[in-house]
Amino acid sequence: MAEASRWYRPGSSKHNLHYIKEVEIRTTLQELLLYFIFLINLCILTFGMVNPHMYYLNKVMSSLFLDTSVADDERTNFKSIRSITDFWKFMEGPLLEGLYWDSWYNNQRLYNLNNSSRIYYENILLGVPRVRQLKVRNNTCKVYSSFQSLMHECYDKYTSKNEDLSEFGLRTDTEWKYSSSKTSSPLHWGYVGVYRDGGYIFTLSKSKSETQTKFVNLRLNSWITRGTRVIFIDFSLYNANVNLFCIIRLVAEFPATGGILTSWQFYSVKLLRYVSYYDYFIASCEITFCIFLIVFTTQEGKKIKEFKYAYFKSIWNWLELLLLLLLQNTEKYSDFYFLAYWHIYYNNIIAITIFFAWIKIFKFISFNKTMSQLSSTLSRCIKDIVGFAIMFFIIFFAYAQLGFLVFGSQVDDFSTFQNAIFAQFRIVLGDFNFAGIQQANRILGPIYFITFIFFVFFVLLNMFLAIINDTYSEVKADYSIGRRPDFELGKMIKQSYNNALEKLNLKKAEKDEDKKMKTSGDLAEEARKEGFDESEIQRAEHMRKWKERLEKKYYSAEIQDDYQPVTQQEFRELFLYAVELEKELHYISLKLNRVMRKFSALQDK
Repeated sequence: MAEASRWYRPGSSKHNLHYIKEVEIRTTLQELLLYFIFLINLCILTFGMVNPHMYYLNKVMSSLFLDTSVADDERTNFKSIRSITDFWKFMEGPLLEGLYWDSWYNNQRLYNLNNSSRIYYENILLGVPRVRQLKVRNNTCKVYSSFQSLMHECYDKYTSKNEDLSEFGLRTDTEWKYSSSKTSSPLHWGYVGVYRDGGYIFTLSKSKSETQTKFVNLRLNSWITRGTRVIFIDFSLYNANVNLFCIIRLVAEFPATGGILTSWQFYSVKLLRYVSYYDYFIASCEITFCIFLIVFTTQEGKKIKEFKYAYFKSIWNWLELLLLLLLQNTEKYSDFYFLAYWHIYYNNIIAITIFFAWIKIFKFISFNKTMSQLSSTLSRCIKDIVGFAIMFFIIFFAYAQLGFLVFGSQVDDFSTFQNAIFAQFRIVLGDFNFAGIQQANRILGPIYFITFIFFVFFVLLNMFLAIINDTYSEVKADYSIGRRPDFELGKMIKQSYNNALEKLNLKKAEKDEDKKMKTSGDLAEEARKEGFDESEIQRAEHMRKWKERLEKKYYSAEIQDDYQPVTQQEFRELFLYAVELEKELHYISLKLNRVMRKFSALQDK
């Protein structure tokens, strides 16, 4: 379609112009049909990666390991851990009971526990769980001189620079010695730090009693110290019933302020892709997607498209190779977290891709009158929106900094500057915690809230809507006088449909004689027969020529560009044309009044 538009030159004949339109119709319809096939294939591919059982698998696993309480204390579970004592209670209680299911509800053993461990009887524990901690060295922070007599030890927050790599405790097994990472696992972003792989690591046994003895030994020998900053509990499950892997990571952070902050990750992914017939159908969609990707690569920028193609082409081979290597040894920890992380990352990329794929449909429906008005409105007011955005964010960030400094130490929504920014967006949407703001500062809290609502919600947002509304009104008014794109896809599809019916003899073609307009001479002759004088006929002929000239200029099929502003000269000509039309209407009104008076006189007689 773009190529056909470049063929146009001013002064082209009607035959060439008609040919160009035909090329535009054919090219646009071909692109639209091809793109819809691609979009349907992409939707099947993306929905094929998602399984409804993923949510339920995550739900039952999170309920088991996060919500199960300690036997002697119903208020203590993984979510509510706040001290080291609570942490060891969780390790020796809910975690131990959740990882080892010894028997069925009637104490009948359904499988050999020496070969596998099954959670909820349906989920095979792959390998054995792994526990690792990261520590920081002593004297990594500086104590103020007045308190040095009271504080002889100082442990800073976790960084790779402050990390402790030395042996400690019993100095016998791997849990007392630092082990560096043997894989390029991604960094973990926690609440109070970013943690790398490696650390003081130990793996659990497949025997419940041996694991319990291990936990007791670590607790009695103070495996957790003041320098501990984070502990990771990693393990992976496979459910053959739904062909899903569940990769679980439980994280306990020990900030420098004391206490414990807990977080968790549950990733249900489908790593074994081709099992059922539906999976092979998805594989055919993947091949089709690669073909489409090659086609679109030639049309779009090579760098972006080549990167996506190379990533999609190699990712499944990489996953399958790693999966086969990991399944070879079941007596060691299987690092499925690396696989799950990149699988989730890939899913996110595909999700963004399908989002923009749907947005691209606007390219084909923008030739519609309404959509053209929308695009013209946005393009015309973009400068005003940019200027408004600068003013808006100056005020918005000023309030965000005010809220962070005033309420940051008291209200969770303002605990960081980033949280303060998102909290203000939530206030605009009506989701706010006014009681917490007021409790943090009884004077500045209400002042901050009321002034923010007034300036941002009532003033700035209404200014933004006014900019859009005024620009849309201007564009709609200009479109009403004919300045609209000549190429409208709907009209051309309808025209092509009618032409096809005529060629198939399903619809009668219009005769050329019916399409011809009456000549000016014929119109003048008819006017003389009706009794109009020569001055009236000449005035009407002048108006007709002026109207044809304006219509040729503003409604001509040769206009190929999109909406353009009306110049002063054009506006003057249209204004004079409107004045002449007003004169004609006044003259017609006088003639009608004269006829009505004659008609009334005849009725009186």
